[in-house]
Amino acid sequence: MRKLVLLIIVGLAVGAFFGHLMMSVPGYWLIRVGDTSVQTSFWFGLVLLLAAFIALHFALRLLSGIIRPVGRFRTWNSRARNRRAMKRTVRGLVALTDGRWKKAEKTLVRAADDSSTPLVNYLSAALAAHYQGQYEKSQEHLNQAQLTTDGADTAIGLMQAQLMIDRQQPEEALAILNRLDKKLTNHPQVLKLLKQVHLSVNDWDGLRRLIPRLAAQKLISPTEREQLEYRAYRELIMFESKNPSDIERVRGLWADMPDYLRANTELIVLYTEALVQAGEEPIAERLLSHSLDHHWDARLVKRYGLLNVDAGRQLAKAEQWLKERPNDPELLLACGRLSLRTGQWSKAQEYFEASQRQRPSGVVCAELARLYASLGEHNKSQLYYRHSVEMLAKSLPSLPQPSDSSASNGDASSKKSAKDESKKSA
Repeated sequence: MRKLVLLIIVGLAVGAFFGHLMMSVPGYWLIRVGDTSVQTSFWFGLVLLLAAFIALHFALRLLSGIIRPVGRFRTWNSRARNRRAMKRTVRGLVALTDGRWKKAEKTLVRAADDSSTPLVNYLSAALAAHYQGQYEKSQEHLNQAQLTTDGADTAIGLMQAQLMIDRQQPEEALAILNRLDKKLTNHPQVLKLLKQVHLSVNDWDGLRRLIPRLAAQKLISPTEREQLEYRAYRELIMFESKNPSDIERVRGLWADMPDYLRANTELIVLYTEALVQAGEEPIAERLLSHSLDHHWDARLVKRYGLLNVDAGRQLAKAEQWLKERPNDPELLLACGRLSLRTGQWSKAQEYFEASQRQRPSGVVCAELARLYASLGEHNKSQLYYRHSVEMLAKSLPSLPQPSDSSASNGDASSKKSAKDESKKSA
């Protein structure tokens, strides 16, 4: 009740104010069109303008109400088609996962036009066609994906590269990946696929240069990095060593090699063999001597004993090591061989016999047998040759052998068959 009274009072006040305003501010509107003119008071014309504005507003709203249902229908229809497309897309992806590739391809392509993500549809359809062996059709779907979605070059390129890898076409995949790598430096998926391709084609040099980038992006573990680097440098050294005249390439690999790999025994032996084949035994001797001073290994000792650089100096160095390792059989064998090179036959004999006492070996027995034969002690030579053969026989696999009776039976049967054959031929 109080609000109603308050509204009435406010309304009367506003009416009185406007009435006073109308009395104190006279004026008129004059509108002339050709010979026709219309004149009215200022306040009445203002009321007419307000009424015309209100009428125009309601007319526009009425017109909008007539047009809007058509737009609403179009929006509803678009949304409905999109929902149906999404359902088909899901069914197509499920069929792709289940291995029903033909159905997957058909469903995904049909849903692509109305889908809000046509890139997904066409990429998945390309994969389904690929699994069916329809490579041209797969490429058509990839081309369609390129047309429907801007900025999808990377995704399409990665899909193409993966399909090329699956088709056993690593060269084509490598070309695509190199193009993407120039455009997108250190892209994780590009780097992963590059590693896969380099391994598949045994491109060890490319893999060697890629490994630091993979490690920087944390795409390989430290253990995997060591394994890949070891494998790459091992294969490269073995390959380049086939051409002894180009030893500089092997040297370059050794210089580029990480420090921890230079302590790897197998790589040291491979590099040593390459240097020896290229006629650079002094460098090989220094390498082996330095390596043995810091990292003792029987394989390096054996290779050191086979070098022929400066036998006297080598023997002196080996005897220094022998003071620290007096019972090392491989070092004793190396000292014996170096003693032979210096013409010290008795010392060589002592070293060989000491090595044989520490660890009986067919190789040491053969060395002793050869030495005794050269010294004219043939009984001892034959004894050690026999020991050498016996030790070699122990390393042979266990296989059935003929007994005396079976051997005689076998000889008799072979003679009988030979007689039968001769009769037939006669």
